[in-house]
Amino acid sequence: MSDSDKYCSNSNEVPDSSVPAADEYRAIGQTVPNNLPLFLTSVWQCESTEQAEAILDGAQPGFVYQRESHPNANQFAKVCRTLHNARHATVTSSGMAALSLAVLSQLAAGDHVVVCNRLYGRSIALLGSELMRLGIHHSLVDSCDLQAVADAMTDNTRLIVAETISNPMLRIADIKALAEIAHAWDAELLIDNTFATPVVCQPLELGADLVLESVSKFMNGHGDIMLGMLAGNHSNWERVESVNSTWGLASSPLECWLACRGVATLALRISRACESALTVAEYLDAHDAVERVVYPGLESHDDFQLAQQQFIRGSGHVVTFQMAGGRAVADQVVASPALAFCPSLGDVTTTLSHPLSTSHRGLSLEQQQQLGINGATIRLSVGIEESDSIIERLQMAIER
Repeated sequence: MSDSDKYCSNSNEVPDSSVPAADEYRAIGQTVPNNLPLFLTSVWQCESTEQAEAILDGAQPGFVYQRESHPNANQFAKVCRTLHNARHATVTSSGMAALSLAVLSQLAAGDHVVVCNRLYGRSIALLGSELMRLGIHHSLVDSCDLQAVADAMTDNTRLIVAETISNPMLRIADIKALAEIAHAWDAELLIDNTFATPVVCQPLELGADLVLESVSKFMNGHGDIMLGMLAGNHSNWERVESVNSTWGLASSPLECWLACRGVATLALRISRACESALTVAEYLDAHDAVERVVYPGLESHDDFQLAQQQFIRGSGHVVTFQMAGGRAVADQVVASPALAFCPSLGDVTTTLSHPLSTSHRGLSLEQQQQLGINGATIRLSVGIEESDSIIERLQMAIER
C-alpha cells in the first residue's frame, strides 16, 4: 500500500491538497475563461492581515467573505448597471430583499413613506405593518391619482414607492410626474420594475432615484432562481452595500451565475414575449367568453398613451383578462391542463395565475374592488412560444 493510500484510508482526515494553494489559482489564471466561472466558496485566502483589511475597507480589489461580495454577484451587478444605465447596482437574495434593502438603507424611525395601493401584496405588508414596527409610517394611495399622491406628502416623507406596471391590473405609473412630486418634497422615488424589465422601461432615465427588479422573474426568465437587485445613482452607495451585508440580504454565487446566463437572452426573450402578448390580447379581446382584457398595448387600456411615452420596446409580457362566466368559469380555465397554473410570472413558458386565490387573497373585499380584481380575473404571463401555440392552448382552456 502506498503512502497516499495509507493516508486516504483514514476517513477522519482531510488531505491538505483539498485546499488549493494560491499559486495554483495563479496558474489557472494564465488564460482567461470565456464565461465567468461559478465561485462556490464562502471564504477567500488572504496573504496577510494588511491585505484582508485593505479589501474589506475597499482600498484594494479582492474578496474575503461571500456575504460581503463575490465575483458572481459583482459580474451580475455590472450587467444590471449597464441595463439600467445606473452608476450603482447591488444584488440581493430576492426581489423582496431588494425592497428591504432600499428601505433599510434610506429610511429611519420617524420617516414617512407614500405607498402605491397597487403594489405586490408582500410589498404592501413590508412597507406597512413591518415598517411600523421600526417607527416608520406610511400612507396608502393610488399612484395613478397624482393629486392623491401629492396630498399624502408630508415634511417627513422620504420615499414614494410604485410599480412601473401594477399587478395584476397592469396600470402604468407616471414615473416622471411621481418623481417631480417626490423631489418637490426632498423625497425620493423607488420604482419596482419587475413587470417591465429594463428592456421595456428604464425608470432612472425618467427621473426615479432607485429601481428594483425581482430577477427571479423575466430578467432571469427560466424559473430556477430567487434573486433581486437594487440600482441607483446615489453618492452614498456604500451605505446600501453595508446594509446588504449586515442584514444578510446578499446573494449566492449560484443564483448570480444563473442570472448572468439568463439575462444574456433578456432582450430576445422580452421582445418575443411582448409581441406574442399583444397578439394574445387581441385574440382574447375578440372572444365572446371573455368579458374584459387588460393590456397596455391595447388602445382600450386606460394608460395606453402613457405606456407609449414611457416604454422603450413593447408593452410588457403580462395580459390580464376576466371571464364572462365569473369565478366558476375562471376556475375551469385555470384548472385546464392546457396551460400551467403557476402563481408567479416571467418564465420562458406561458403560465396562468389567479390573483384572488394567490397573490391578492389577503386583501379585503373593498380593496379587491378598488383594484378591479374579482373571481373572474386571470393573469397570463406570456412566454417565448409561438403565439399560435399559446392561442391554441388558451382556446382549449377556455372552450373545454
